[in-house]
Amino acid sequence: MGDLDFELANRLFFRLYQCVNILHKTGSKALESEGLTTQRWAVMGALSRPEAAAGMAVGDLARYLRVSRQSLAGVVGPLVDEGWVVNRRSATDRRSRDYALTDLGRRHWENGALPRIERFYGDATAGMSVEDMSHALHYVVRLLENMTRLDDGAEPAG
Repeated sequence: MGDLDFELANRLFFRLYQCVNILHKTGSKALESEGLTTQRWAVMGALSRPEAAAGMAVGDLARYLRVSRQSLAGVVGPLVDEGWVVNRRSATDRRSRDYALTDLGRRHWENGALPRIERFYGDATAGMSVEDMSHALHYVVRLLENMTRLDDGAEPAG
């Protein structure tokens, strides 16, 4: 890696770091009235997807969100306490546990959280075109794929 490559990569990763931090701060503030932090928002968003309607195994949800099971348990616990998420024995594997949105959780997500998230997204992407967002997504996904390979112990693709 040359000096210019390193400098650009360093600036890119520092800006990503700043984005993550400000996302947690402003995203949690945007959903504060709904009792959601960005971490809880990510869990409820993952569980609200049609493919998760029957629930998600704890390990699958942790992998999907790219967090440890321990971190996930700390985030999901309050959602269970609120009655928005249920932790139950898996219907397909009696040895494992699933998380699923409750009816109350789904209503809270759809009627309370989603309208605020939509406003937050609009404010956060102000001045960006659909093309801008598409390009940004493409490059963030590429970084995510490379870092996932590093996390798995493999070398990133050339």
